[in-house]
Amino acid sequence: MVGGHDTLIALGNPVPACMSISLTPSQNRFLRGLAHDLKPLLQIGGKGVTPAFLAELDEVLERHELVKVKVGGDDREARDASIASLVEQSHSVLVQRIGHTAILYRPAKEDRQIVLPRG
Repeated sequence: MVGGHDTLIALGNPVPACMSISLTPSQNRFLRGLAHDLKPLLQIGGKGVTPAFLAELDEVLERHELVKVKVGGDDREARDASIASLVEQSHSVLVQRIGHTAILYRPAKEDRQIVLPRG
């Protein structure tokens, strides 16, 4: 990795690429419960995952930590690929996927709002 952790933070990536978020089943269930009443804040359009969309997703994840995203398209494989791309590029974790909706979680760098239960 060129530049190290400080370079990633300067570029707006809050989590270094070498770090991954893993959730226990109880934490996943907790986040699904929190996300139940959320409305989708973002929607992937016909252009797919663009740099502008990723920048907006980064801001929303930093502000809310837990976000619902609507994924368009009739092809399930294309939706799965879009969601996988979002998770990888935003350094978030997929909490749940139901139909055209994905729930993503990434803890904020500062001012964390969601406190996950232990194990």
